[in-house]
Amino acid sequence: MPHDLVAGPGPWTPPLAEPLPRALCTDCGLSRTPMAKACGQACQFLRPDYPALESRVHGRARDPDRPDELHFGPFRRMLRAAMSTPREGAQWTGIATRLGERLLETGAVTAVLAMAADPDDRWKPRPVIVTDPADMAACRGMKMGFAPLLALLEPAVAAGHRRIAVIGIPCQVHALRAIEAELGLDRLYVVGTPCSDNTTTEMFHRFLDLLDPDPASVTYLEFRADFRVEIRHADGRVRTIPFLQLPISRLPSDFFPLTCRTCVDYTNVLADITVGYMGGTGAQWLLVRNERGEELLRLIEPETALSAPASSGRRAGSVKGFIANTERAAGGLPLRRMPGWLRPLMSWLMPRVGPKGLEFARTRVEMKAAESVLYLRQMAPRRLRSMVPAHVWALVAPYGLAPRDAEQPVRPPRG
Repeated sequence: MPHDLVAGPGPWTPPLAEPLPRALCTDCGLSRTPMAKACGQACQFLRPDYPALESRVHGRARDPDRPDELHFGPFRRMLRAAMSTPREGAQWTGIATRLGERLLETGAVTAVLAMAADPDDRWKPRPVIVTDPADMAACRGMKMGFAPLLALLEPAVAAGHRRIAVIGIPCQVHALRAIEAELGLDRLYVVGTPCSDNTTTEMFHRFLDLLDPDPASVTYLEFRADFRVEIRHADGRVRTIPFLQLPISRLPSDFFPLTCRTCVDYTNVLADITVGYMGGTGAQWLLVRNERGEELLRLIEPETALSAPASSGRRAGSVKGFIANTERAAGGLPLRRMPGWLRPLMSWLMPRVGPKGLEFARTRVEMKAAESVLYLRQMAPRRLRSMVPAHVWALVAPYGLAPRDAEQPVRPPRG
């Protein structure tokens, strides 16, 4: 057995079972465990009950009358944040991995479940169990693809870990919260990162091939809040590419799977703390959601620069344009390509007049809400009633999207 698949020095991945066949599955890892039968209740893409889970995790569901909770879920505080000393190799400044380090350093947990890079592909995520704070450095940076993080729960518990932290994306965290009570843990901390537009690692390599003439040397890629993609190369070169000049029209139609096109939880609302960038205006963006999230923030507060998030611009025009294009794409019609002469002008204009900070975050959440409705209507209409919660319909209502008779949301049965 290869050394990196067994417990030992460094982050480790135990042998994992194969996933069971599931429709609309992002392989969170639950189907690879003895709790596979729980997928029917735990999966985000079947019958999510966000009000119930939010109440269980945070003590209350989102309050539509409280500013921004309809968009971002329950929270106590929102902050713009950056590590005072950015961590080398981090996607931003390293807040998420630093939280894992501090939890291990202080003994709050004995294991952190997170993602490291596959030894053979820096972009491919590999779920790992980390027990040494120094090994969290291996989890820095973006990975693109699906990885069965929750499959590590059983081996972590079998190894004697009862105080665990999980750093995961929304579909992983949703399933984790659904089965949390059955794990028998003494303590669980959940650090969430936003996610919506995931794809397979193989598809991501196709994107890199189209994006850069030297894809093998790319070491960093980030979709920034200034409407540009930043690319860094191993030799130190840095490129920025406006969103409007990305080769999206040259990607295959299934580049983003239906799961990610219909994700209704961009901001990871069931985490104790969400660590992202959308509302950070060039820095990171924190949503402290409950008391455990406050505890996590206290661990790094002395070494973190914190400030209030900014917000400017208006989102309505951007969202309306996105909806128009998405309606054409979901209907199988070709997207209208912007004339080549207009692209440089719009690429210059968007970062200057487009939504920024929290308004940018609201824009992306509303875009994802509309995308979920439109793609489900076209490709899986019978799932609309169970997959699209009431708060998503509220987000898209200003744009003329409303549930039809057969689409009225239903609350999942309790128990």
